[in-house]
Amino acid sequence: MSENPNIYLSDPDPLSVLLTRLDLKAEVYVNGDFCGTWAVDTGGSRRIPFHLIGSGSAWLHFEGQESQELRSHDLVVFPKDSHHVISNSKTAPLPENVNTAMSNDGDVTNMVCGFFEFRNPVLFPLLETLPDVLVLKSKLDQGNNPIELLISLMLNELQAERPGFYTAIDQMAFLVFVEVLRQQMDAGEIDKGLLGALFDSRLGKALNAIHQRPESSWTLETLAEEALMSRSTFADAFSKKVGLTPMKYLTQWRMTQARHLLQTTQLSVAQIAEKSGYDSEAAFRKAYRNTLGETPGSVRTG
Repeated sequence: MSENPNIYLSDPDPLSVLLTRLDLKAEVYVNGDFCGTWAVDTGGSRRIPFHLIGSGSAWLHFEGQESQELRSHDLVVFPKDSHHVISNSKTAPLPENVNTAMSNDGDVTNMVCGFFEFRNPVLFPLLETLPDVLVLKSKLDQGNNPIELLISLMLNELQAERPGFYTAIDQMAFLVFVEVLRQQMDAGEIDKGLLGALFDSRLGKALNAIHQRPESSWTLETLAEEALMSRSTFADAFSKKVGLTPMKYLTQWRMTQARHLLQTTQLSVAQIAEKSGYDSEAAFRKAYRNTLGETPGSVRTG
């Protein structure tokens, strides 16, 4: 039987490539019943905290905003790892009463807590254009809503505790994160930054080329060709959207990926230089130091 190339997936989309390269992981670590007087804050971990109300209700307290009630299937995400408080009361608790033992009386709220994390972080945050807090209200009345479907699956898995459920819920949480990004874009909430550029049909092609083949001898002209744009139009659009020139972005991406290789492999600096698109180890070392403010050797000896 002859092969039909049309049945195979084409090149992965820009967001998929970047999430893979940044090694996005999701972890659910709490599925608990909170009762009586309680207050939690999971910010400050250098990850992306989230809370999902399984049943019952709670209150979100966030600096600069009025307290907001959360109900069953409401999801709260903190893209910039901001400190926050989720509690049983509309009145914000005193700082000394946050993350202390609950009183174990009164109404019960089931809450699922977890983190999203980029295991291979970059200098330019992917989520910088998102707000400090995202509150996604339940859409139980919309049975085909993707996030609602995923939330329902997660809660069912947590309740049933069938073999493999730990892995299953983490994978579902991963999918929730992807859907959150999609919905922010669909709602028109993001029009700039790296995330906005990834969803741009033309700029996304150039970014995909950089992310997948950083070792290539890219120039402004060849990147513009990837985007099917003229060189001047591409340079202007890229800089306005991303906040960096295409070549500056290319250098930063190369150096952050090089740092990851220094941390996770035994490749020599010369080999990593080649994988980063440099023929000269000296040129690579100079670019690395100018971009990251450290030497390649300090990563392995520090």
